[in-house]
Amino acid sequence: MIDGSAIWAQGMVQALARAGCEVTLVLKAPVRTGRLVDPLRALPGVTVRSPHAEGLFDVPMTPRHAAVILAQIDAENPHDLVAVRGRRLAGKLAMGPLAGRLWTYLTDVPQAAGEFGASAKGELRRIADASRVLLCQTEELRGFLEAAVPATAGKSVLFPPVVVLSDVEARPPGAPDGPLRLVYTGKFAPRWNTYEMTSLPRLLTMRGVDAELHMVGDKIHDDPADPGFATRMRTALETGEGVVWHGGHPRAEAMRLTASCDVGLSWRDPSMDASLELSTKVLECGTLGVPVVLNRTPMHERLLGTDYPLFAATEDDVLDALTLIGKNPDVYTVAADRCRTAATEFTLDAAADRLRAYLSQAFPEPSPAVLAVKQRPLRVGVAGHDLKFFSRLLDYLRSRPDMEIRVDHWPALKAHDEKRSQDLVDWADVIICEWCGPNALWFAARKRPDQRLVVRLHRFELYAPWPKQLDIAAVDQVICVSPHYTDLTREMTGWPAAKVVTVPNWVDDAQLDRAKLPGAEHHLGMIGIAPSRKRLDLALDVLEELRRDDPRFTLFVKSKLPWEYWWIWQKDEERAHYEKVFRRIRRSRLLSGGVVFDSYGRDVASWLRRIGFVLSTSDDESFHLAPAEGMASGAVPALLNWPGADTIYDPRWIHESPSAMAASISTTVALDRWHQDRELARTQVRATYGLTEVCDQWTGLLAR
Repeated sequence: MIDGSAIWAQGMVQALARAGCEVTLVLKAPVRTGRLVDPLRALPGVTVRSPHAEGLFDVPMTPRHAAVILAQIDAENPHDLVAVRGRRLAGKLAMGPLAGRLWTYLTDVPQAAGEFGASAKGELRRIADASRVLLCQTEELRGFLEAAVPATAGKSVLFPPVVVLSDVEARPPGAPDGPLRLVYTGKFAPRWNTYEMTSLPRLLTMRGVDAELHMVGDKIHDDPADPGFATRMRTALETGEGVVWHGGHPRAEAMRLTASCDVGLSWRDPSMDASLELSTKVLECGTLGVPVVLNRTPMHERLLGTDYPLFAATEDDVLDALTLIGKNPDVYTVAADRCRTAATEFTLDAAADRLRAYLSQAFPEPSPAVLAVKQRPLRVGVAGHDLKFFSRLLDYLRSRPDMEIRVDHWPALKAHDEKRSQDLVDWADVIICEWCGPNALWFAARKRPDQRLVVRLHRFELYAPWPKQLDIAAVDQVICVSPHYTDLTREMTGWPAAKVVTVPNWVDDAQLDRAKLPGAEHHLGMIGIAPSRKRLDLALDVLEELRRDDPRFTLFVKSKLPWEYWWIWQKDEERAHYEKVFRRIRRSRLLSGGVVFDSYGRDVASWLRRIGFVLSTSDDESFHLAPAEGMASGAVPALLNWPGADTIYDPRWIHESPSAMAASISTTVALDRWHQDRELARTQVRATYGLTEVCDQWTGLLAR
């Protein structure tokens, strides 16, 4: 069958092959036509497996059967990644031997919060846990998934549709000459407005525009909600005025028919405006130089621009747009150029470039320095009670072919399985203790003489008793995340200076680099407002200053609220601080309506799309990751001068007071410097704290 999933499979195989992979395509059904498969067999490095032809299977294949067949084929010659489309099949594979290697392309996801029941969330969480990468067709789908299923955050990457039309010539440039030729290809169904389309030639004639409609396809839906639709649709196709029904055609022929027409139709029922998927037909028309009539949605506005002339919501909108371009060649040229330019982002070469970037992250090159230590992968153990600040580093270390990783996860600061910890001591070449707590004391007392022990120290432990109890002679390296805290650690502990070094926190710059939403330059953001030393009150000072002149400025706060932390809310002074702050927000004329509290969660990258400035108004921080994450997202950082801030961030982003911060933000926006500043900030954070840069530093440290 030639349908959307088959076209996707063809494009995916071609893109993976062009990106440098050896690809095995496993067919789910016997081959009845070779139009899609035969060109793939001719590609170097591509193997096509047909379980039916090979006698591995002889009945229609369900997802359950497919999971068994894929595992069997993989067992013959294990694969590095398994690209799979569809929720049902991915759900089956998530419970089998391919888990951990899945690159899952999800299309059949509930696309509204009301449709997300516990069962759907549980299944998608299992799929996310079993997937190395989640391929999302659009930014909208990625953001929705990350908010609904936190396990998808950090794994979701963009992989838009791939348009491959190398054997079809595009429509020659220029306005229509003769009757306006409209074209629709695909299925005929009520929500696709295909019946309404058949009236367009007659209605355009009444407006003085000579037009004809070419419809390609032979799949007419039976709609239980409208039993008479199929009959009406067929009658309109066969007898409609100005309608030419071509019936079903191979894909290449359907595309040639499209290229022979002037305008494509992708006008749909408004109920489909909330779709998180991008129609491949729109992109195919753009590639062929054929402009498209389609619904106005945020996704389509981002693709074609808010002033694209062929957006339509109603039949009258469609007629107005077609009448305009039928009588105005310049408008037609603008629409065709917009569609053609948009489609260039969805070529096979663009898809291969995306995959190369994702492959380089998932499969880093081995380091000669690491392999020089031993003629086998370096054995690295990681021990700690809370690995949230180490998660992406851990993913990176696990992906390296020159390292073998084991984790000793402690249930609490002082609770662990002693046998498991001792097994790690017996096995590892290097042990990393995340947090300088009881875990560091335990391993320092038991490490082997030929073993290296690395301890990562955060602000929290520096003021706790454990560093004073640590046998520093047993520790090879203490890692601090900023120069200020490196100096402070040396001063407070008296440890040898050479043992205490700085390796900064990482920022997942690739994940955070997403298109900003309109209005972001007037949106301030804070991530985390508890405890009180985060100084939300000072951020409110900044906001009040800004809103005196421009009420568009808004503060977005992404955080747990203080009463959700028992250890904070039990303190009288903390409660008093926040009661005063929230009373102020309620009563201030300037702040009223200007502060938005968003739920705490892992969907930070999606949330940052709306933020233009990330504030850091704390009394003190060891590093403060939020401004760096904001910089990677394309926001401008704004910090007060807490101790050590200038050792982490460029002084140009640091301000002496809330008033000075507000004045800088206002000037940046008023002088239209925001775009310039945010690009500078993004360049700085990539060079200093980008995930690849920090991972390279850790690789060098472990190899020493």
